[in-house]
Amino acid sequence: MTDPAPEPSPEPMICSSKGCQNEARHRIEWNNPKIHTPDRRKTWLACDEHEPTLREFLGKRDFYRETLPLVE
Repeated sequence: MTDPAPEPSPEPMICSSKGCQNEARHRIEWNNPKIHTPDRRKTWLACDEHEPTLREFLGKRDFYRETLPLVE
């Protein structure tokens, strides 16, 4: 009897910042109150470097809701 094949490793989750290829460490939860219901959440992924700038970008538009750790 042969051993079963190992499960493939999941693809790393990559930061949503334009051009960034770093592995994401955070989930930035947001919504656009003009088009989304209050309970609806959209998610951007962020590396440690880009989490502050993505959060600031969304905050200026009143879209930012919270940042959570990325749990895979």
